Amino acid sequence: MTLIQGLTALLLLTGAFFMLMGAVGIVRMPDLFMRMSATTKSATLGVSFMMLAVALHFNDLAIGARALATILFVFLTAPIAAHMIARAGYLRGVSLWQGTISDELQGRYDEETGELESGTPAMAPPQGEPED
Repeated sequence: MTLIQGLTALLLLTGAFFMLMGAVGIVRMPDLFMRMSATTKSATLGVSFMMLAVALHFNDLAIGARALATILFVFLTAPIAAHMIARAGYLRGVSLWQGTISDELQGRYDEETGELESGTPAMAPPQGEPED
């Protein structure tokens, strides 16, 4: 096994590990928002490591440029897509996990326009506990 093959295998295994952790995050996390966070981060890293392995394995400038463009595309779009899905879920009323300490967006969204009111958020009481 050459050094290039070893590095390629290491990058592929690292990418597969991150993808596996994303799948575990979907199963183990208690609500939509935590699942979105876990899967977006791990999938972005997993795809990046795998694309680096592809670029290294083929050792071609055109393939390497495409792999780097794919990495850049995923780094730019995955967090934005996750944010938009989570925002839609929040506006739709998807419930938070019972262990959530505070909802800093509660009462700060204009439901008609979907805009966030500016200013310092008032700390909402933890869910499940009565207000004073």
